[in-house]
Amino acid sequence: MTTEKIELMDNLQNIVFLTLFFGVACAVGQQEQSEVQSEQDTSITRETFGTMPDGTSIYLYTLKNANGIKARITNYGGILVSLAVPDREGKLSDVVLGFDTFEPYLGSHPYFGALIGRYANRIAQAKFVLDGVDYTLSANNEENHLHGGFQGFDKIVWDAEVIKKGVSPLLRLHYLSKGMEEGYPGNLSIQVEYRVTEDNGLRIDYRAKTDKTTVINLTHHSYFNLKDAGASEILGHELMIAADQFTPVDDALIPSGEIRSVVGTPLDFRERVLIGGQIDMDNAQLRFAGGYDHNWVLDRQGSALALVASVYEPTTGRVMEVYTTEPGLQFYSGNFLDGSQIGKGGVPYQHRSGFCLETQHFPDSPNKSDFPSTVLEPGSVYTQTTIYRFSARQ
Repeated sequence: MTTEKIELMDNLQNIVFLTLFFGVACAVGQQEQSEVQSEQDTSITRETFGTMPDGTSIYLYTLKNANGIKARITNYGGILVSLAVPDREGKLSDVVLGFDTFEPYLGSHPYFGALIGRYANRIAQAKFVLDGVDYTLSANNEENHLHGGFQGFDKIVWDAEVIKKGVSPLLRLHYLSKGMEEGYPGNLSIQVEYRVTEDNGLRIDYRAKTDKTTVINLTHHSYFNLKDAGASEILGHELMIAADQFTPVDDALIPSGEIRSVVGTPLDFRERVLIGGQIDMDNAQLRFAGGYDHNWVLDRQGSALALVASVYEPTTGRVMEVYTTEPGLQFYSGNFLDGSQIGKGGVPYQHRSGFCLETQHFPDSPNKSDFPSTVLEPGSVYTQTTIYRFSARQ
């Protein structure tokens, strides 16, 4: 096994905690750029991407498979900066929204490509009760808590290792979220692995442990546009979600606790239909969100990896399939994009120019006893796997 040395560990306590939980090897090298190569011409390379205000170096890792699919990920926020996949003619092009350089990621943006935690989505009133104790979280979405708070996992520097493991080398990220960070109980040790698979998938594996009972809900927040990476709207994409039900929300996008059938509603994606087909329909749920920004209750039994969604873009022929072990999927249609974010190549990201498919547990589960539990106990392990797999149709 080849391991890159990256000097990003905060202190000895973090090293001991991670080693106890995961047996993490933290040996690292000083070279500016390195490469791991396998027999199948898969590789990971590293280059400097930028510098934090405190002088910490930020790196950009390029993961490539033998078919040429290329994912570029930074250890700041675990952000997927770009993802190049082929169209029906075999032409590789980027399919995610983001920035060309590091500095804009330090500013305000809608979680482009980021790892989200401790808790993805919203928690009502930024409060919950756990084991009889009241916890108050940071309220960063008016009175509610969103995507981990003001300093969520999307805004931290992750410790990184490059590992040759099996056919595909992988990028492993680590972070120790200290107890009461953003209001959450327990020291939470998180490990996230990215790899580009032989069958053209971007695979993300999550693992976490805690030393005190807490709640956790991790996800990935890329904005996809299979046509042109955000230069045009996504309403012509065709979407399927394998879900008979969804969790309706109020005007603050907080779930009511009800689980409702999609039948007869514009949230019915059981068969692949145009994203733009009913997005402007006069419907209370669409009005609350300004389009789609809802959690679908996936049709699945158990927690095995399963196909839960697919997207087809007819101009390029690109297809994206989503596989996950999670019970829910948040589909967001880029309703709050307004052209103020200037993305890669100087492109302003206009209204509905990207969509998100965030695999997750349900929003506000800590306050909804009928939703699948997001509680993690000491001695238990949180695990999640999601794969975004790409192909093309003629």
